[in-house]
Amino acid sequence: MFKVIALAVAIAATTSVAGAQVANTVSKSTVKKPHAGKHHKAKAEEKAETEESPAALQKEAKISEATARATALKEVPTGTVKKYELEREKGKLIYSYDISVPGKTGIEEVAVNAIDGTVVAHEHETPKQERSEATKEAKEKKAKK
Repeated sequence: MFKVIALAVAIAATTSVAGAQVANTVSKSTVKKPHAGKHHKAKAEEKAETEESPAALQKEAKISEATARATALKEVPTGTVKKYELEREKGKLIYSYDISVPGKTGIEEVAVNAIDGTVVAHEHETPKQERSEATKEAKEKKAKK
């Protein structure tokens, strides 16, 4: 619990006033006292540990989004970035890019490590795979609420 509070204080101290207000609101509304017993975590505390704010992720990233974008576009030189996000996937902090290529159906998904700038994944997603992934992500977001 102290780690969550320390993280919230660190975010509030280093972000803009608006960001600090959001961080404070999040920390106050999600941190609850743990259940009786040392080994039990409150559900809100577990949620705070797994859901990281975009500001916290950006602060942790060692390379800029512009650098990661350039790296992704080197993988798909004729492509155009349609969507990107900074996320933690399989324990790694990555920039994930959806890149469309003229004359090609689906998208190229390129993941760039946000710490060292290396390409960690590059795969083609068919339109069917895109729809399936979008449905899965929508369900995950709904479940988090």
